[in-house]
Amino acid sequence: MTVSSATNKVSYNGNGSQTVFAYGFKIFDEDDLTVIIRNASGGETTKTITTHYTVSGVGVASGGNVTMGTAPASGESLTIIREQPLTQGLDLVPNDPFPATLVEDTLDKITFMVHQHEETLNRTIKGSKTTTITDPSFTEDATARANKVFAFDASGNIDITQELGTLQGNWAAGRTYGVRDLVKDTSNNNFYICITAHTSSGSQPIKTNTDVAKWTLIIDTEAATTAQTAAETAKTAAETAQTAAETASTNSSTSATAAATSATASATSATASAASATAAAASATAAAASEAASDAVAQATVYSVALG
Repeated sequence: MTVSSATNKVSYNGNGSQTVFAYGFKIFDEDDLTVIIRNASGGETTKTITTHYTVSGVGVASGGNVTMGTAPASGESLTIIREQPLTQGLDLVPNDPFPATLVEDTLDKITFMVHQHEETLNRTIKGSKTTTITDPSFTEDATARANKVFAFDASGNIDITQELGTLQGNWAAGRTYGVRDLVKDTSNNNFYICITAHTSSGSQPIKTNTDVAKWTLIIDTEAATTAQTAAETAKTAAETAQTAAETASTNSSTSATAAATSATASATSATASAASATAAAASATAAAASEAASDAVAQATVYSVALG
């Protein structure tokens, strides 16, 4: 067959239910496929054929399916990639019939190997076709490379170098600073890295120094301190507001209690007034009864005298 596509990989997002995933390229053996599950945190697990999945479509130009035993969950992704073994198993014997099919399959396998390497290279860091890098090699062994970083030297070539730079302590006037030197601005505790070699002059803060363009701010302690102060001020204001609200609530409760006490006193006074009025009425009734009794006695006396 002819090989008209360089595709050798396909990826899917899991949903917790789908178990059948298609691949659209030819393989010569089910072991030519690698199936990888990537979780939401970026962890990758290479699955095992027959244990975790099965493959159909071996030898079919249009591909086939990978059927998972367990559906990839939501948040996971599944990648199917063809990884052709880097071997050549065709043995041509002189004067034997020409095995056209086997030769074509071998050529296809070689083409698949090229696709495989291309896919791998596409995931690497590399210079463009117009790059001026002339020497991408380095000779440092593991010990020399430990705790270092890739960088570019003065010629623009790859180098193994010191971390960020060399800490030179507090900034001072009249000192010679080199590229990647680190200093502390004691006026505000900020840290800077030198980007242009120079002999310092003037005074701090560096942000207003005439050489400020030769430095890059890498740790803005001043801004962090300002933000912390603002946060603490906001916290204090919030606590003050909460205290005021609690005081207002207490005052409101006290006022309500006083009002209730006043109402009770008023009710008690009204009751007392009513009782006094009742007593006065009773007294008046008693006085009237006494007067009537006196009149009766007087009349009885007159009657008695008249009879005597």
